Amino acid sequence: MDLQDPTPLQRLSPDPKPHGAFQKNTARKGNNRTLNSAKPALLQLSDYLLTHYRKGVRPVQDWRRTTNVAIDVMVYAILSVDEKNQVLTTYLWYRQHWIDEFLRWNPEDFDNITQMSIPTESIWVPDILINEFVDVGKSPDIPYVYIRYHGEVQNLKPIQVVTACSLDIYNFPFDVQNCSLTFTSWLHNIRDINISLWRQPELVKFDKSIFMNQGEWELLYVLSQFREFSVEGSDSYAEMKFYVVIRRRPLFYAVSLLLPSIFLMVMDIVGFYLPPDSGERVSFKITLLLGYSVFLIIVSDTLPATAIGTPLIGVYFVVCMALLVISLTETILIVRLVHKQDLQPHVPDWVKHLVLERATILLCIRDRKKFYPSRTPSSDISRHPENNDSTGTSCGSGKGAKLNHYGCENLRKYERTAGARPLPAPPAQGESSPVVESILQEIAAIRQFLEKRDEFRDIAREWLQVGYVLDVLLFRVYLVAVLAYSITLGTLWSIWQYA
Repeated sequence: MDLQDPTPLQRLSPDPKPHGAFQKNTARKGNNRTLNSAKPALLQLSDYLLTHYRKGVRPVQDWRRTTNVAIDVMVYAILSVDEKNQVLTTYLWYRQHWIDEFLRWNPEDFDNITQMSIPTESIWVPDILINEFVDVGKSPDIPYVYIRYHGEVQNLKPIQVVTACSLDIYNFPFDVQNCSLTFTSWLHNIRDINISLWRQPELVKFDKSIFMNQGEWELLYVLSQFREFSVEGSDSYAEMKFYVVIRRRPLFYAVSLLLPSIFLMVMDIVGFYLPPDSGERVSFKITLLLGYSVFLIIVSDTLPATAIGTPLIGVYFVVCMALLVISLTETILIVRLVHKQDLQPHVPDWVKHLVLERATILLCIRDRKKFYPSRTPSSDISRHPENNDSTGTSCGSGKGAKLNHYGCENLRKYERTAGARPLPAPPAQGESSPVVESILQEIAAIRQFLEKRDEFRDIAREWLQVGYVLDVLLFRVYLVAVLAYSITLGTLWSIWQYA
């Protein structure tokens, strides 16, 4: 009777040594299925779960129930930042899990198996994508997912993400970039698929445990934000947005871009200490300008380029080039002022008052007395009306030409005209010999030559004094402009670096 009518307890309890067709049919049809020793437990469990599984249907018993997908992101590396194309390439460890109500079993019926891996293509997977995707990255293919006995599915995989990002390069090389990764279901609304965060936001924000921190970019933090949105009054959708905040390490660019430019600008400032009446200053500044032009050509490929903006360091280079041009122009004007070869007029009185008197006090020049205008007796004699008829001078000899480099040509002209129109000899009380008359004429010519030479020297000295004062004035204005510009940029870059 026991064999013909087994009790319910005997039908439900597993038999350690099943035998006969009756026990096999009972193990298949009962709620607690027995383990077939002829087939491995994993295969039995796989057949039990996937034989009648439909992966095209959302895995819920009640269609009104929402499938909640929890996701997590861990940044592994920043592969590249393309400022020109506004593209960010990152390598992520992506994790997601959800409950599949069709993938549940009792571990006691399958040799206490609590989890197993099955092919991803055999089950339903949520269609969660990244909205900022612009290209398919070279991600490894992970063909399996983990499932647990209560229906939880864990999909863990590394992905290479190539996304569009609005990159602001104005602060280069001290820039901080904020790029977003928006995970959302492309088709299902929030009633079908909802998205949540796997871990706490604080844990996600400061997680740098796997980040490769030896590259150009430094990971600051990863912010997370959940949002529910709708498109033109249609159904609402759920999205989880991660903000990846990274900062560029500026040491390489500071050494290769900023320091050479600073050195060239310092050399340009030092060049002002060359005498303004020497021609070496012009050639020195031209050499600096050419060197800076070559430097800009070399570093042009290093600077990031976009169609919508220019980094501040590019403006810095342009302004430095403009300052070098201004410095060269100022030097040319000063040298032209103190090296005028033709006969110059005397410095106007208002120029003497403003430049040689007022400007020296304003610039705090110590030896101000040597810049005050002064007149020699010879120059006063030369301006006397009785000498207005003399329009030229004579060099007299080769030695006379060396005494005055300002008006040698005029002196030679006077020498040629002196023979045709000799100076009137002083009246003699008695008869004079021709030798005495000749000596008197020579003495008069020498006197005229010395007076003209002293006059030229006075004029040249006045203009040279004006040139020196103007050179000091322009140098200090130039120095103030360079320092103000450098302090402003240094302050801005320091704020950006340590903000």
